[in-house]
Amino acid sequence: MTMESPIEESNSQRWVIGKEFRFEASHKLPNHDGKCARLHGHSWRCVIYVAGNKLINSGAKQGMIMDYEDIKKQIKPLLDNYLDHYHLNETTGLANPTSEAIAKWIYDRLEDKIPGLIAVKVDETCTSQCIYSKGKQNFFLV
Repeated sequence: MTMESPIEESNSQRWVIGKEFRFEASHKLPNHDGKCARLHGHSWRCVIYVAGNKLINSGAKQGMIMDYEDIKKQIKPLLDNYLDHYHLNETTGLANPTSEAIAKWIYDRLEDKIPGLIAVKVDETCTSQCIYSKGKQNFFLV
């Protein structure tokens, strides 16, 4: 087995990749002053963003900053055990699981597992979304 080593690139070059996942889940927002205080569900969409300025220069992952499959391996346990077809108020431990809180919850669980993680985007509906980034302001401008 050969070691895959990164290609050093100029500091002005940067790549951002995103891996999308979807899950079905219910929640309620007990502090909300409208219909979201009631139990309801969504078809959630999540994108995990990873950035890097180095490409792997050899092996099966040559030309990548990270294999999308490696991201998938890290998010799968969260989907299977906490998110997909679950009630988020119960499985996440969040009393008020807003899209903002869910994005942070996912980020916090992936931060030590995905090198280069810069953001998690959660779409609660097709018109309502949140992007959480920890200390990486303007991450789309990296």
